[in-house]
Amino acid sequence: MQRAAAHLVLASASPRRLELLRQIGLEPAEVLPPDLDEAPLKGELPRSHAERLAREKAQAVAALRPNAFVLAADTVVAIGRRILGKAANEGEARRHLLSLSGRRHRVYGGIAVIGPDGRLAERVVTTVVQFKRLSAAETDAYLAGGEWHGKAGSYAIQGQAAAFIPSINGSYSNVVGLALAETAALLRGLGYPV
Repeated sequence: MQRAAAHLVLASASPRRLELLRQIGLEPAEVLPPDLDEAPLKGELPRSHAERLAREKAQAVAALRPNAFVLAADTVVAIGRRILGKAANEGEARRHLLSLSGRRHRVYGGIAVIGPDGRLAERVVTTVVQFKRLSAAETDAYLAGGEWHGKAGSYAIQGQAAAFIPSINGSYSNVVGLALAETAALLRGLGYPV
């Protein structure tokens, strides 16, 4: 049974984050995605990028809903210092998949919660994901399916790309879009009933 969350605002347009919150029985009273430029700053490392964007999203929405608990997150897929964002087109998605093929990469999940009293709690969760070596046919079929649209790193672990991932080290829900154990802990720490 889901608890009504009269004062929880999800600062995200991601349907996956909403589904993940529902998985642990949380139903935000409102979903209010902020309008921010999500481009990395010059020289910004992937972990710092995830942390900054989550914080800025939370702050932007908290300014509009000052008496609420505001939850924001950002997911960054990276190979070393290189950020693999959401592909603008199929060619870029293909380059992402070729970069990931046969390698390990990191998924950084920035989480930020601002309480009604203005206190900020934040965390970055890191998951290491191993991709198998992809054949040209596998890459073509995945791209043709369109699942890469709107996904950091151009893949969805909870979808067809699960067949490409023999192992992960860390939080699975972080790779989907929101590390649930850490999110629950941050909310609880600011006094939200989880």
